[in-house]
Amino acid sequence: MSDSLPENPSTKSPDSSNDFRIEKDSLGEVRVPGRARYGAQTQRAVDNFSVSGIPLPADFLRAVVAIKKAAAETNQHLGLLDKPMAAAIVNACDQLSEEDIAEQFPVDVFQTGSGTSTNMNVNEVLAHMASEQSGLEVGPNDHVNMCQSSNDVIPTAIHLSALLGLQNKLLPALLHLIEGIEEKASSVEGVVKTGRTHLMDAVPITLSQELNAWAAQIRACKTRIEDSLPRLEELAQGGTAVGTGLNAHKDFADFFARRLSADCGVSLRPAANPFAAIASQDTAVEISGQLKTLAVALMKIANDLRWMNSGPLAGFGEIALPALQPGSSIMPGKVNPVIAESVAMVAAKVMGNDTTITVAGQSGNFQLNVMLPVIACSLLESIRILASSTRMLADKAIAGFTVDDTKMQQALAKNPILVTALNPVIGYTKAAEIAKAAYASGRPVLDVAIEMTELGEDELKQLLDPARLSQGGIIDGE
Repeated sequence: MSDSLPENPSTKSPDSSNDFRIEKDSLGEVRVPGRARYGAQTQRAVDNFSVSGIPLPADFLRAVVAIKKAAAETNQHLGLLDKPMAAAIVNACDQLSEEDIAEQFPVDVFQTGSGTSTNMNVNEVLAHMASEQSGLEVGPNDHVNMCQSSNDVIPTAIHLSALLGLQNKLLPALLHLIEGIEEKASSVEGVVKTGRTHLMDAVPITLSQELNAWAAQIRACKTRIEDSLPRLEELAQGGTAVGTGLNAHKDFADFFARRLSADCGVSLRPAANPFAAIASQDTAVEISGQLKTLAVALMKIANDLRWMNSGPLAGFGEIALPALQPGSSIMPGKVNPVIAESVAMVAAKVMGNDTTITVAGQSGNFQLNVMLPVIACSLLESIRILASSTRMLADKAIAGFTVDDTKMQQALAKNPILVTALNPVIGYTKAAEIAKAAYASGRPVLDVAIEMTELGEDELKQLLDPARLSQGGIIDGE
């Protein structure tokens, strides 16, 4: 530690107003709010980056704190920190409250591209707390940041926070949605409806087939995310500034990964190539791509629900979504598909976040990606809002909608596309003539087919039975 510039952030000189204290760093003195546990470098960042007022997500900050705890434990194990100093840092990590996370980490997400300001924010807060509680002189750089660099801490925190968010929040939420859709599909087994392609009438389908297709989409999205998790388990930590591991113990990366795994309940390991782990954010881009795919699936499901619910008189009106709130400030009695609309907006936001992460992922200039904070913020936001919206969709839309089977059957009976089943018997051209006549007259296709073919009524009823048509294959009238 420099004799002229002590690192201990608890050393303070209150100014004349008693609302501020003076902190020092390598650039000189800085006025810091008296109640702040952070120091000069954090305050410089607060002053420099007055951009959005949006700090990095709490889950990300908790990941950085977990990294600091595991690093202190590792450095003690390797004989680099004595037990009292390591214990002071570990205790400070354990004692950080949600209030601390909200108040003591004010640095804007749009900051230095390496996230150094946030890394130092955490270092300073923990050093302050550790010094205050232990009476030791704990330094933010020399002790809390020992064997670390912002350049490996922040990429590691992106991986850790995303991994925990996916495993603890999003993947369970997706399973909940899948199970909710499948349960609903079972409850409407046997309900036959008009299929639609191009938003136009098509051959019959069962409602359970339609719902199970949604479940299959979400299950595939869940599998894709799970397949990507092994890349998130690889950590840049130990590479320090550029990947060489300068100023870190040769055994730091291995023991750190084991320690962090034990602390966080996940399986982690050092990156096979720390240079790549620091220079690129390809895994974050990959995960974001999987989240975008999920968003696309959710948008499709939300829009299907909106169309099926439309009306109730002038639209399809096949289902009625739960009435959760009045739909209009001027039209009494109007009820809108608010949950589906909310989910669709979440999907749009996730797609936008993916674009941000894609552009940011390209900013791995030589040995460091320099858009790490916006990657962290966008990725964790996507995980968080997808997790909450999928549960909302399951519980407030899928579980509670009711089916208007009468309206479905009325539309189905008049659907001229049922005539498709007659193609193998009378040919496409003759079937098209029957369909056009049915459209023109607005009569059921069965009645028109009786008049325009030599087939008997019983045979036609069997050939045109919507339930049988929904099972596919060639209907041969056996």
